Amino acid sequence: MDGGKQSGDSEFLLMGLSEIPVQQWILFWTFLPMYLVTVVGNVLIILAIGSDSHLHTPMYFFLANLSLTDLFFVTNTIPKMLVNLQSQNKAISYTGCLTQLFFLVSLVALDNLILAVMAQDCYVAICHPLHYVTAMNSKLCILLLTLCWALSILYGLIHTLLMTRVTFHGSRKIHYIFCEVYVLLRLACSNTQINHTMLITLTPLGFMIMSNVRIVRAILRIPSVTGKYKAFSTRASHLAVVSLFCGTLGMVYLQPLLTYTMKDAVATVMYAVVTPMMNPFIYSLRNKDILSGKNPPRESLQRSTRG
Repeated sequence: MDGGKQSGDSEFLLMGLSEIPVQQWILFWTFLPMYLVTVVGNVLIILAIGSDSHLHTPMYFFLANLSLTDLFFVTNTIPKMLVNLQSQNKAISYTGCLTQLFFLVSLVALDNLILAVMAQDCYVAICHPLHYVTAMNSKLCILLLTLCWALSILYGLIHTLLMTRVTFHGSRKIHYIFCEVYVLLRLACSNTQINHTMLITLTPLGFMIMSNVRIVRAILRIPSVTGKYKAFSTRASHLAVVSLFCGTLGMVYLQPLLTYTMKDAVATVMYAVVTPMMNPFIYSLRNKDILSGKNPPRESLQRSTRG
């Protein structure tokens, strides 16, 4: 099967993680509850933030958008996967595969960028608490979010357009749960070096890592032990989400293409299914602000920096 225009009328076969009926049944009833929990959890986060005036702060503005991104993310992949697990027809058109790829890459990038912006918000709250209100004003927050969306869409377009230049050999079977960059590149019979290079050099993962390193360094500079503990405690939810997302994403993308095997499907399932499901639990159960609607994050962080 050729790439470009000749591939436009062709199809891929999303075989999933197993072709054994019993295992497919188990996988279906494993992923369906996870999908429902993810949808309900993230919707509740959005509703809680939108309905409580105490949570109308920059951090929770970005958190609501992170939950919205996770909703789009799982809806882009899991419903199709669930249908395939219960259907004999596992075909997905070339156009449909590239569309799923575009949204997948764009939303992963958007997740990274929003987490990076949330880290920057935290950094300002820790290091410049007296200027926080003027520094993180509503216009800046909207501008940052708009920039995140624009960059993520551009990032998705770059990889999607690069994929249209790739040609594929005879096998159309994708032994995977969705159209993912690395899996498609493994089916390619043309040179994919530029695809892999762009995947590594342009990844927004670096922005997220650098932003959160700044948080940790800022907390470590707090003079009192009590202040350090309070600051880490306040940011525990965010750092936990970042560690989970960054760790699983890095296991998939920060490796040579030729070493990518089916065992990496576990890591992809983690960042594509488990992480969006865990985010609401981590942020709500570990965060008194969401549970009680009190103590906005800026005030908590200011108390932390004072020790």
